[in-house]
Amino acid sequence: MQLHIVDHPLAASSLTVLRDERTPRSRFRPVLYDLAMMLVYEATRTLPTMPVAVTTPLATTSGVRLAAEPVVVPVLRAGLGMLPAALNLLPDAHTAFIGLSRDETTFEPTVYLEAVPSDLAGRPVLLLDPMLATGGSALHCLRLLADRGARGVTVVSVVAAPEGLAALESGGPAVGTADLTVVTAVVDERLNETAYIVPGLGDAGDRIFGEM
Repeated sequence: MQLHIVDHPLAASSLTVLRDERTPRSRFRPVLYDLAMMLVYEATRTLPTMPVAVTTPLATTSGVRLAAEPVVVPVLRAGLGMLPAALNLLPDAHTAFIGLSRDETTFEPTVYLEAVPSDLAGRPVLLLDPMLATGGSALHCLRLLADRGARGVTVVSVVAAPEGLAALESGGPAVGTADLTVVTAVVDERLNETAYIVPGLGDAGDRIFGEM
C-alpha cells in the first residue's frame, strides 16, 4: 500500500477551517470542496493516458487523453461532500455509490446501498470518504470493488487515523492491498474510545448535511 499525504499550504489552511468547531455548514461545504479538489488532483496524478493529435490555431501537435473512463465512488453519506470536486476534475467519470451506516455499538459498517458497475476491470477507481477511521467501511468497499474486478484503487480521504491505515495495510489480496493507494491531507494521532479520529474534525456527514 502506498500512502501519499498532500503536504501543501493551501491544503493545510483548508484543513484548519474544517477542523474548527465554529465553522458552520455554509462554510464547511465549500472549503471541503476546495480541499477535495486538491486531494483528487493528486490522486489522479498517475492516471494512464494515451496519445492523441490536436490541431491548434497554428499547427498540429501531440496531446493526451485519459486511457480509460474513471469511476468515482463516494461512500454515503459523507463522501457526497467530495463528489462535486471529483466530477469537476473528471467530468466524464462514471459515478457509483456505496451507502454505509455506522453501528454505534460495534463501530462496524451496515450496508444500505450498493450501486456499482458489475465490471470494473481496467478502469481507475477513486473511493471518496472524508474520514478513514477504523478502516471498516473502506475495507468493505474495497472488497466489493475487488470482486467487481477493480485493481489499483485509490482511497481519497481528508483525515486518516493510524488504526485505519493499519487495517487497510493488513487487508491482503481480498482488498487489493498490494496495489492500493491512500491519498489524504493528514494522518491524525489516534481513535478515541468511540472510534472517532482525534483531533479529527468531528462527524463529517453531520458537518456537511446536519445531524440525523
